[in-house]
Amino acid sequence: MGEVAKANPARVGPTRLLQFWGMLFRLGKTRLEFPDEGHHDAVCRSFWGEAPSTTPRRFTISTNTISYADSWQDEDVHVIDARRRGIEIGVTSPSTSAAASIRLLAATVDAQAVVEVGTGAGVSGLLLLSAMRPDGILTTIDADAGHQAAAKDAFSSSDIPSGRARLITGEPLDVLPRLADASYDMVVINTPSNDFTSYFEQALRLLRVGGVVVFTAALGLDGGVADPAQRDPGTVALRTLGQRIKDHEGLVAALLPVGDGLLAAVKREA
Repeated sequence: MGEVAKANPARVGPTRLLQFWGMLFRLGKTRLEFPDEGHHDAVCRSFWGEAPSTTPRRFTISTNTISYADSWQDEDVHVIDARRRGIEIGVTSPSTSAAASIRLLAATVDAQAVVEVGTGAGVSGLLLLSAMRPDGILTTIDADAGHQAAAKDAFSSSDIPSGRARLITGEPLDVLPRLADASYDMVVINTPSNDFTSYFEQALRLLRVGGVVVFTAALGLDGGVADPAQRDPGTVALRTLGQRIKDHEGLVAALLPVGDGLLAAVKREA
């Protein structure tokens, strides 16, 4: 990312910096150019609290950076095979960097009990299990029995004991209310929806204090959340979810421009 002249890091809140980063990430190979100095100053005031005195600048993000970050991550043969299987059955798996970030968060909270909504082909499940405690249990829910079968095969081929992965076939919003309150260290929502509010409410109920909820594809599979012109129900639902999490006083949250976007929040209050 190009330098912003005389930006004052001390005045950049972490949430605003992440928002700005996400906006730039959405541009991919394109460039953001300010038509005049006034537009440039307005953007800088919004994010840094002051306008620079120099001429307008140009921001450039290279997809080479994204490719490098993805290639830097190591995935074993079982995860690679699960990705391949996901493509065959039409499942969208988290990107390499997004999956690695989910794994990192699971390790950070020393997760023993995790709920995953959207089993897919088992990519994120494999990485979650590798980061959880050795006796940790992953509860993964998907309405598609074919997805669950693919994930079960992935877990088996990776020699994960059958007792560590509880696969439940069913509509997630029918299954989640049957899980115990405040009993989970992490909740990962991998499924598209027009009703993320219900998933959010269930996640808060399920999480212990200090637990973390993660929504993948939080910027939309096409990055539409960052485009004000996109008003389809799924995109609007993601924006609504983001605002609700941002405004929640009991959470510490960040929207990260990783993969198709990761929205993560730590529960700080019961």
